[in-house]
Amino acid sequence: MKKNKTFIIAEAGVNHNGSFELAKKLVDKAVWAGADCIKFQTFNSKNLVSKNAQKAEYQKKTTDSSESQLDMLKKLELSKEEFVELRDYCNQKEIMFLSTPFDLESIDFLASIGVKTWKIPSGEITNYPFLRAIGKRKESVIMSTGMCTLDEVRDTIKVLKDFGTTDITLLHCTTEYPAPYDSVNLNAMLTLQNEFAFKVGYSDHTNGIEIPVAAVAMGATVIEKHFTLDKNMEGPDHKASLEPDELKQMVQSIRNVEAALGDGIKKPSEAEKKNIAIARKSIVAACEIKKGEIFTEENLTAKRPGNGISPMNWAEVLGKIAKRDFSEDELIEL
Repeated sequence: MKKNKTFIIAEAGVNHNGSFELAKKLVDKAVWAGADCIKFQTFNSKNLVSKNAQKAEYQKKTTDSSESQLDMLKKLELSKEEFVELRDYCNQKEIMFLSTPFDLESIDFLASIGVKTWKIPSGEITNYPFLRAIGKRKESVIMSTGMCTLDEVRDTIKVLKDFGTTDITLLHCTTEYPAPYDSVNLNAMLTLQNEFAFKVGYSDHTNGIEIPVAAVAMGATVIEKHFTLDKNMEGPDHKASLEPDELKQMVQSIRNVEAALGDGIKKPSEAEKKNIAIARKSIVAACEIKKGEIFTEENLTAKRPGNGISPMNWAEVLGKIAKRDFSEDELIEL
């Protein structure tokens, strides 16, 4: 079957650095790159982390190492009013608006502004109250599975299904920024598909675009990839993100792979039919053949073009009598 169009999520996340104007520019670049959706992150930092929470190592390298995770996240929040404007701006630009909630208050807020597809981040996979709240929505879920065992994915799915959610897409993911190539384990995406019979996709944190493109070739229906306006900006996720021209290249590469996958039927494509006669061979006279002579291994050969009798009919031609004269290289006729 022909592959359906991959749903490409341009993950802006917190790469707006708390600036509404930068967030709008990210929308513009996601549209320019050809993404289907742009996704932000909605959270109240006080509801997300305790004041004692430490930063991840990659966050320490890319932000002020002296501040807490709470202080860092406070600077990356957008207001509810700004999210409403962002939703409207996305509608105006004809790109789907999504935002990942990280707390119960944010789930309720996003639902109030019309969000009906829910992105569950890897870090919330073991958060029962969070999963219950999303499960009760009974809407579409895209779930990242970074850091997860198969049993943890199974438990999460059970919670969602127990509360009425059955439209689930599982994203394989490696939660490291950037993720080393040898930690990706892309075949685990197929394990998820085989184990749970849900649609699968891939949330990528590697450098470059090769791995998400490979994931599409392997059957991913959703690709999520962080992007930024400039990798050199200060902030936790910029270094592991694509810049706009790279995002555009990834989108185009994915669309090229989709086109190349085709319908799986082995037959000559329309593009190559014209080359059949040019590339294949026909049975021709290896030398002059007079009328009445018998066709033999010595006076026949196979040469291009392929618009005569196919050499696959060689045995049927041998022993037949020439009904006319044939000059060297002339197509044999019976």
